[in-house]
Amino acid sequence: MNFRKVSLYLLCLTIGVLSCKKDDDPTIVAVEIRDRAVQQLADMDSIHKYLDTHYYNSEDFGSSNENPSLSDIEIFKLVDGASVPDGHTLLRTAVGNAKTITYREVIYEFYVLKLNQGGGAASPTFADNVRVNYSGFTLEDAVFDETVNPVILDLTTLVPGWRKVLPDFNVAESFADNPDGTVNFLNKGLGIMFLPSGLAYFSSPSGIITAYSPIIFKFELLQMSENDHDGDGIPSYLEDLNGDGEYTVNYEDLSDTSDDDSDGDGTPDYADTDDDNDGISTINEDINNDGDPRNDDSNGNGIPNYLDATDTIRKVTT
Repeated sequence: MNFRKVSLYLLCLTIGVLSCKKDDDPTIVAVEIRDRAVQQLADMDSIHKYLDTHYYNSEDFGSSNENPSLSDIEIFKLVDGASVPDGHTLLRTAVGNAKTITYREVIYEFYVLKLNQGGGAASPTFADNVRVNYSGFTLEDAVFDETVNPVILDLTTLVPGWRKVLPDFNVAESFADNPDGTVNFLNKGLGIMFLPSGLAYFSSPSGIITAYSPIIFKFELLQMSENDHDGDGIPSYLEDLNGDGEYTVNYEDLSDTSDDDSDGDGTPDYADTDDDNDGISTINEDINNDGDPRNDDSNGNGIPNYLDATDTIRKVTT
């Protein structure tokens, strides 16, 4: 998908799109790296203007619609001087107060229109896989990406906004097989997220999305599955040691993962099969073999074996 987290190279990119001279020789066009806090103010101004000039079909999400879906969401631009039609609501009114988070040492605001919480018991963490449908578009209402059928995505690979929004929704309550082989998910999470560029691509253009562009996603959350990226028996979200919902420190250098890297080997714990670098894989330091290495402390020093390089007892396998 074209909104997966871009690589270190793209995040550090200071050269953007290529243009051609008349003689077809490529010319490099520089992309100015802007201050994130300053850009956030500009982005919020743009998002506010969008919310003040667009409305949606709110009447289609009342009690008469027991299973609202992505295809039910319609957003319209308000004609100058016109009033919002009956049965519709201005987006600025509908979204309420902005959500606030700290990301890359900047206080970010963004908006979420929650159309349906979702009736399932589970909600994803920032590190999980989700099955979703979505449509992404710019503030000019140009669609840059959308699904035809549900897709499974790893939230750690997406633009940051997804990791900040999806955990506030629940998955579908249930599903039923249709005669044509498709699946109908019932009472699913459904909403719209309005993201500043700092929670999207920021300075890295992507397709029709230019640098420093706020973007919007309509989405429905269908299912989730808990991730254990390194297969060590510890869910990935529990290996976010400082609890900030991210795995990096210096966000202009994705190789800096020191705040979530117990042994300092340059690999964050969620992707490290040997978290204490003692030569014994974390999964083999699950001494009691209950599938959870966190509750094994052979020498009783208060540090579980998998984080204690001085404790090299391994589980017995048969």
